[in-house]
Amino acid sequence: MDIVYIRELEVETVIGIYDWEREIRQRVSLDLEMGTDILAAARSDDIENTLNYKSVSDRLIGFIEESEFLLVETMAEQIAEILQDEFGVKWLRLRLGKPGAVPQARDVGVIIERGERV
Repeated sequence: MDIVYIRELEVETVIGIYDWEREIRQRVSLDLEMGTDILAAARSDDIENTLNYKSVSDRLIGFIEESEFLLVETMAEQIAEILQDEFGVKWLRLRLGKPGAVPQARDVGVIIERGERV
């Protein structure tokens, strides 16, 4: 299995459980690893034969900007579903952070892994 990755994708959204958080937009940060086979793309040198990280990024940015979640856990799970359902990703690891949520920490959040790593 090969891995296509996206690092430090930052998007502004409504996220949080407190009333004041529901009235502002906050930044979330994603690191994403997606298991795929890049051999066909490497041989053909054709973007149509690979998992296009630009298309994935555009879809996730649009989804996150338009969403409103209470929990990062819910957002992470829905991102994983998009990747599996719309892009055919069989395995993924997603780190979803909420920088600044805890003043004493640079970042807090969740890391999820979905699918089987082959």
